[in-house]
Amino acid sequence: MRSASQTIQKVSVHGGHSGQFCLHAKNNLEEVIEAYIAAGFSWVGITEHMPPLSDNHRYPDEAEQGITSVALQEQFSRYFSECRALQQKYADKLKIFTAFETETYPGSVAYVRKLIKATKPDYIVGSVHHVGGIGIDVNPQLYARAAMESGDLEQLYCNYFDAQLTMLGELEPAVVGHFDLIRIFDSNYLQTLQLHSVWARVERNLELIAELDLILDFNLRGFDKTLEQYPSLPVLKKAIELGIAIVPGDDSHGVSSVGRNYDKGIALLADLGHNCQWRQPRLIKDDKYHQGG
Repeated sequence: MRSASQTIQKVSVHGGHSGQFCLHAKNNLEEVIEAYIAAGFSWVGITEHMPPLSDNHRYPDEAEQGITSVALQEQFSRYFSECRALQQKYADKLKIFTAFETETYPGSVAYVRKLIKATKPDYIVGSVHHVGGIGIDVNPQLYARAAMESGDLEQLYCNYFDAQLTMLGELEPAVVGHFDLIRIFDSNYLQTLQLHSVWARVERNLELIAELDLILDFNLRGFDKTLEQYPSLPVLKKAIELGIAIVPGDDSHGVSSVGRNYDKGIALLADLGHNCQWRQPRLIKDDKYHQGG
């Protein structure tokens, strides 16, 4: 049987992290872009992580290596310069969007707006990696700590989706990153998602995404962790029911993960009746973030 992805345009709305600008990625950015070209992609969003607001907001690996938030902010500026240059260099081979992925924690909204004004990205990916200031996708230990400080696992999920709702309303990101990342270290996530308090928030957030006409990142990285893609199947079915635009993101962190799990993911979407016609992200208008920060 022919793979569905062989006749479908290859794109990534959320990818292109590189070791040049991200400590937990590999290779330099140009090598990653060349890998997208070699893999036959039509367009790709390079969506490097935004830098931390302060030293307290660094990822553990950055803190362990003593890399300051100031240094990471300077590196972020270099990322934009490099990505814009590569955008021009490879314009005849690949449509490249120069973008970035947000964090969500106290003070992040005003900071994201400041970064947008400074760097003028093509778009942003709105993501949540922290709950109560604790990174929930770093390791099981921090995840357990976040759950404990939330009160229990159910409340951790609720707090995550509440933080996501605030981020969506404040930033209206063109792309919503790995919608249900909160399940990353929960082996019983299907049961947790079905809890009334959790599923009500899932539906509420999806309805806002539909209302704002945002793209839902069909994030294929989850397969690497023997789970499934983000969002999970029940969330994905609800998103399709609501008519939300769904676009693949390989969330690549180096050459070896460019186009990761593409065949598997696209076959799943096709089985669900999705037409696999991808919408490009809505670009940020110059005056969009002039208020509030």
